[in-house]
Parts: sequence; C-alpha cells; structure tokens
Amino acid sequence: MWAIALKEFRQLRRDRRTVAMLFLFPFLFLVVFGYAASFDVKEVPTLVVGPGAQVVAAALPAELHVVAARTQDGATQARDALRRGEAVAALVTPSRMGAAPLLYLDGTELFATQAALRALAQTGAPVGEGSVLQARAEILFNPDLRTAVIMIPGLCGIILVFVGTVATALGVVRERQAGTMEQLAVMPFRPRDVFIGKIAPYMVIAALDMVIVVGAGMLLFDVPFRGSVAVFALGALLFLFVTLGTGVLISTVSQTQGQAIQLAMMTLLPQFLLSGLFFPLYAMPWGVRWIGYLLPLTYFIKVARGVMVRGAPLDALWVPLAVLAVMATVVFTASTLRFRRDLAPAGGEGST
Repeated sequence: MWAIALKEFRQLRRDRRTVAMLFLFPFLFLVVFGYAASFDVKEVPTLVVGPGAQVVAAALPAELHVVAARTQDGATQARDALRRGEAVAALVTPSRMGAAPLLYLDGTELFATQAALRALAQTGAPVGEGSVLQARAEILFNPDLRTAVIMIPGLCGIILVFVGTVATALGVVRERQAGTMEQLAVMPFRPRDVFIGKIAPYMVIAALDMVIVVGAGMLLFDVPFRGSVAVFALGALLFLFVTLGTGVLISTVSQTQGQAIQLAMMTLLPQFLLSGLFFPLYAMPWGVRWIGYLLPLTYFIKVARGVMVRGAPLDALWVPLAVLAVMATVVFTASTLRFRRDLAPAGGEGST
C-alpha cells in the first residue's frame, strides 16, 4: 500500500496540470463565493436629469452613485439612456412645483434595482418640492423582475462556450488520439482546409442550439426579443469565433481528452462566475473585477441582454462588439497558426 501511494504521488507530481487544477479550483471557488460573489449592490449607476439635476445629484444617497447629471434632458432621454446601458437608474426631477420625481430602473439588473428601491425607502433627500422617498419608481424592460428574462440571454453564451470550447477541443484531440490527424496532414490539404473543416460542424451546431434556446425562451418563458436580430447574430458570431479559437488552442496543447477537459474547465469556470452572468460585475471588488473584463462571455452577455431585453441599437453596443472582434482576431489567429504548426511537419514529410 505504501509503495502504491508513493507511486501515485510521483505520478501526480509529474502531472502538473492536474496538480494545478486541484489547488486552483478550491482557491477560485473560495475567492469568487467568499469575496467576489455579492448580491448586495452598494453603488447603483444613476443618471439624474431635469431641472435642478446638479442639486438633486448632490443630495442623493450613496447607494445611488451618480454617473451624470443633465439639466437639459427629460424622461425620454432618461429611458433611452437606460436602453443604451449608460446607467441602471435614471431619476427625472419634476418640472413643476409639488410634482413627485420619477425614478426609472433597468429591470435587467435585478440586484441593482432592488438596492435602489431599498435606498429610496431609507432616505428622504430633497428633490424639488418632493423627496426621494416620494419618488414614483417605474421598472423598465423587466417590470416583474423575472429571472428567466435575464438568464435566457446568458444561457445562449453558455451554449456557445460549451460547444465552441469543450466540444471543439475534444473533437480535435480525438483525431490525434485515433491517429487520423497524421493521415489528414499527409493528404493534399492545406492546413487551413483541415482547420475550417474541423470547426465548421461545431459552428453549425452552436448556431442551431442558440436558435433553439432563444426560441424556447420566448415561447415557454415569455422572454422578449426587442432588438435587431442582425446585431444579436453579429455578437454571437464574434463570440463563437473566440470560443472556437480557444477550443483549438486547448486541443493543440493537449495529448488526451482528459487533458483537454481539464484545460477547458480552467477556462470555463472563470467565465461562468466572473462574467456578470450570476453576480453583478460592478458589485465585485476591483481585485477580481478586472478579471471579468478580460473574459469574452462578459461582453457577449452585454450584447445579448442589450439586444433581447432592452432593444439596444447597434451604436449603443459598439464597445462590447469591438472588444469581441479584437478577441476573436487574436485568439482565432493564434489557434490557426498553432494548428498549422502542428500539421506542418507531417505535411512536409508527406509532400516530399
């Protein structure tokens, strides 16, 4: 028994990926659920518009963090700002004496909306002749604060991550283990032909899965789709290129399917936990929030929720779309070069 235990320790010591996963996962869960995962939103990005916006902004409670105060705007501009994702709450000050202020809230941000409502109930800061306590709150886009409305767009991202990363990585590694990758390399195919041929089925499957999820969400859970299908498809395509590139990169550094699964899990878990899918990104401390800004799922969720639930236009989503385009270019190019390098030696021998 002692000899077997020593053998296992030696094998485990040589398997650095498994050791890293065994120590990294508990640490990751500890940090996320004990430090980063927070349902208590302490600062709600708030826009204040209307007469006396500057004075009102200075009197608001700390929970309503003012990002801008514009005296020339009104209720229409406030609603449009929430649709474009510029703020989570928008307070419209009254234009006539005695009128109650109006607070618009983005219903796609469940925890922030609840925090803003609690802040209203605990303060009486002056707003013209009324007070924040007397403000009339109106929840936009998701008035019933249903979880399905914000989870279905996120599930589209999860499906693309799973199919693009895990399935692609396992499919390419399966070729290497079966020995057919070498056969493909010596055939009269260019590396890019093999590369595109390998990932094309996963692109089709991911697209079909996404259509099924969106359709089922709209039919079964009454999830709205208020925006442009073309903008949503553009964001999904860019995000899919990122996930496919990640899957191919994982396959090129993995010799077995077990290694591919380990690396895929190490890339997937941070995206699930730190992308804003479950926990608001702006509620996380900066010590871990910056990780979320490096994850592609963070930006796809912004696009999916913005298009489906809020009906955000293309110009309001250019930042997440541009980031996804840059990520797709970098990751997809790196995976193509790596894949080509793996095929080059065998291809060169076959061509001679």
